[in-house]
Amino acid sequence: MKTTVNVHTFREAFKRMGRGDQFTYEGLEVLFDYLEELEHCEEEYELDVIAICCDFAEGEPMDIARDYSIDFGEEAVCAENVRTIVREYLEDKGVLVGATDNTFVYRQF
Repeated sequence: MKTTVNVHTFREAFKRMGRGDQFTYEGLEVLFDYLEELEHCEEEYELDVIAICCDFAEGEPMDIARDYSIDFGEEAVCAENVRTIVREYLEDKGVLVGATDNTFVYRQF
């Protein structure tokens, strides 16, 4: 038996599993859109909140830079440069799912 999930029920599933703070409200929408797009290209995706939380993360650019020891080289470390460098890093690794105004959603590696 299948159940169709929309972005609202997707967010609610995270709350019910005690993972409501794992992603921001906007981050969950970015992740939902990404997974929904995958379903169009591949096979159906099972809603497993714990597995999703293990596979994906959301973070602010400076936190991601610290967690993955991203080298800024000679670049001036201002918020916009950090955001650009982190975005490029995640894109180069092939793990960027999407972005909100303040964060990136990405596949953990």
